[in-house]
Amino acid sequence: MQTMKPGLFITVEGTEGVGKTSNMNFIRETLEARGIEVVCTREPGGTPLAEELRELLLSNREEKVDETAELLMMFAARAQHLQSLIIPSLMRGAWVLCDRFTDATYAYQGAGRGLSMQTIAQLESIVQGQLQPDATFILDVDVRLGLERASKRSEADRFESEHIEFFERIRACYLSRAEQQPKRYFVINAGQTLDKVQQDIHSQLKLLLP
Repeated sequence: MQTMKPGLFITVEGTEGVGKTSNMNFIRETLEARGIEVVCTREPGGTPLAEELRELLLSNREEKVDETAELLMMFAARAQHLQSLIIPSLMRGAWVLCDRFTDATYAYQGAGRGLSMQTIAQLESIVQGQLQPDATFILDVDVRLGLERASKRSEADRFESEHIEFFERIRACYLSRAEQQPKRYFVINAGQTLDKVQQDIHSQLKLLLP
């Protein structure tokens, strides 16, 4: 897979209710004010086929979804997303801003579901090659507060309906990954006021600006 790219790849991660949407809009507006072309997208999703897979993954259903089937659908959507949108955008010089990426798979399917991290790493290598985000913002908040926020937003999807221990494992995984690779990850306290959260994001974002 071609990994040389003139654009920058930024991802935003976090558990439920951390404020990804509003803060992604803030990042996009900040970058566009500097004359940077920004492509905003999300995972799973981002292309018509990947959005269909998203619907399959998130919908509540009577049939229990096998964890391995869930993992493979995630990477199937990711493969389509990368080849159809992310890589072409990066190659023409745009900055890609993505709501979740493979860190979420390690957190949700790995730590949350208990699937093998080695298996996830193998799929990551097959689908992405050496391509990794240049920077990842982890919006971190107490799990109970995040779930309370999310419950006011809309009806819970299949993931949001999980028990609190599931999300505690996810949060711990995100923070562990950030600790292991401090140069790529920016951990932002999302329990603060929105203004303070965005001040902290802006401080870190400046490090990426030309």
